[in-house]
Amino acid sequence: MDNAVRKVYVDNAATTAVSEEVLSAMLPFFKEIYGNPSSLYQLGQEAKAPLEAARATVAECLGAKPQEIYFTSCGSESDNWAIKGAARAQRRKQGKTHIITSAFEHHAVLHTCQALEKEGFSVTYLPVHQDGMVRVEELEAAITENTALVTIMYANNEIGTIQPIGEIGRVCKEHGVLFHTDAVQAIGNVHIDVKAQNIDMLSLSGHKIHAPKGVGALYIRSGVAIDTFLDGGAQERGRRAGTENVAEIVGLATAMKRATETVDERIARLTPMREKLIDGVLKIERSRLNGSREHRLPGNVSFCFQGVEGESLLLLLDMKGISASSGSACTSGSLDPSHVLLSIGLPHEVAHGSLRISFGDYNTMEDVDYILEVLPTIIERLRNMSPLWDAIQTGKVNYDSYM
Repeated sequence: MDNAVRKVYVDNAATTAVSEEVLSAMLPFFKEIYGNPSSLYQLGQEAKAPLEAARATVAECLGAKPQEIYFTSCGSESDNWAIKGAARAQRRKQGKTHIITSAFEHHAVLHTCQALEKEGFSVTYLPVHQDGMVRVEELEAAITENTALVTIMYANNEIGTIQPIGEIGRVCKEHGVLFHTDAVQAIGNVHIDVKAQNIDMLSLSGHKIHAPKGVGALYIRSGVAIDTFLDGGAQERGRRAGTENVAEIVGLATAMKRATETVDERIARLTPMREKLIDGVLKIERSRLNGSREHRLPGNVSFCFQGVEGESLLLLLDMKGISASSGSACTSGSLDPSHVLLSIGLPHEVAHGSLRISFGDYNTMEDVDYILEVLPTIIERLRNMSPLWDAIQTGKVNYDSYM
């Protein structure tokens, strides 16, 4: 690749670079304050204090109590623990075996629910409609006396739509049903208050907010019965064994504090970039925005281009220095179209031509201008080689209803 090509990273929904602030906060815990926080001697206690301070910081960012925060290795682990742990506890204590989720959850949720189905649980997968939104009335109608848990993601990782979490939490509380939300994409992009929103459990991950990969957290409201995730030592109040990764936990707390304190600033900066990109891209013939334009994350945009194959689009963008994605990085090796795009009603042929662009703290309006300069030419090049585009142009196939 030509070294002079402009480099534009717009896949922040997949991961982010560790910030200098976070890196600086972590460094002492690798060589200086390296003791095991479970040890009684001074070096161990010197590590214990920052660990508990980090727990208090994460709790404050969510409107929770420190004793309600449990550190994990990632958002997927947090999802697994919350859903499996709560569902199994509910079955054992109350005999409830029904779970409600949505059709376009992250695979950490969907595959967990599918695993529980093999254990005898029943799962309702709510539709998310063309706008990528759960309907609260449909969720409420799905609740039965046997419902143990509702798990609905806060914001979708592929198309960026934000769900009515406060309303869902209210309905769950009124019906006495536990409510879990995967908030991995939401942290730092929306204001979250677990108490005000009646959230019983919340999953988050560090590497989406400039903390390192390999650290996450799970909020579990006091009083919620949930099975132990990892047997062994007494770490995390006996609920998750394993020596705590103090350096990354401190990094997570540092990133959380920064991200939650600057939500309004981030919204104000990223939203105009998002809107300019949407306006520019929709000028391309037979392009569409996926999901609600109104109820979406400030920096997340998903498009589909008829007559274009997504993998080729990403490769040509990469040759121009633009790092983007077609959907979740967790399924990037799959040749199947995104389950998220299929869930909002797109046919395979349209869903295959998808592009996700997710802006972050280091992107600028100049990045938007560069994408809008490069993208139309790439789309035209790919369509000139596409038999499907010929069929669309000659009227042999018609996807007008998906514009």
